[in-house]
Amino acid sequence: MKKHPFLFACALAGLALFLAPFAQAQPIRITHAKGELVLPAVPKRVLVLDVPSLDNLDALGVEVAGVPDGNLVPYLAKYQAAKYAKIGSLFEPNYEAINAARPDLIIIGGRSSSKYKEVAAIAPTIDLSVDADNYIESAKANLATLGRIFGKERRAAELNTALDARLAALKGLAAGAGRTVIVTTNAGRIGAYGPRSRLGWLHSTVGFNTVMDNIDDRFHGGDIISFEFLMEKNPDWIFVISRDAAIGQRNAENAAEKVLDNELTHQTTAWKKQQIVYLDPPSAYIVGSGYQALSNLLGQVHDALVASKVGKK
Repeated sequence: MKKHPFLFACALAGLALFLAPFAQAQPIRITHAKGELVLPAVPKRVLVLDVPSLDNLDALGVEVAGVPDGNLVPYLAKYQAAKYAKIGSLFEPNYEAINAARPDLIIIGGRSSSKYKEVAAIAPTIDLSVDADNYIESAKANLATLGRIFGKERRAAELNTALDARLAALKGLAAGAGRTVIVTTNAGRIGAYGPRSRLGWLHSTVGFNTVMDNIDDRFHGGDIISFEFLMEKNPDWIFVISRDAAIGQRNAENAAEKVLDNELTHQTTAWKKQQIVYLDPPSAYIVGSGYQALSNLLGQVHDALVASKVGKK
């Protein structure tokens, strides 16, 4: 019996359509901070307990199903909408809510990384905590990992290229900036961040010279220092993070500026030359390694240096 060519072609087309999803569903092997995970296909329902990862997914254009409860940073405020499941805080996941959301993938990191074992018992989980000793490259690797998981490799590569360009521009200015210190203000007290802190990459990667090498980075409020310390070390630049503003403390507006406005700080070169940069608190303290946060911080520091004599040399 002779096969009709039209019917035969239709049969082949139908078979191709039937097999297409199976052909595309290639396993995705992921290396992360807690080991390795193999996903059978691109995850559809994704829960995020890591704000830098949420920042990255937002920049990549990947939709998520669940996010931490409570106030998020302003540029991620849309995730407070009711359509996104609220799955607990960064420190205390709501396991019942996570289970009810039926996730294909859960992403943790940083503040939530200690809950990996409990969360991974519910659904496939990856830990995208950033490596403090290799902060920028680790942040870029996390962005690339998310791009690969969700089929956004090209977009992730574009974003990482943009970060590299911003870094290169800032490195060109850092060498001539003099001595710097990263200061955090917290309830009227001040602390210093060192090379392994959330902003240590300004020293280790960008190349800003620090006023002191042996800063203790164990504390969220920085290594406690005094205003006498600032006067004695006399930094050319002070980069400031207001922890009060970052965590939403009441009456925190301009709190860091008020704390540093005193006779001892007034004697520093940084104050005299108006070279004190008040970094965006959510980007610097809450998000940190997310693409949008890093872009904000790099741009802010770069613009400050360009506006000074450093950028005019």
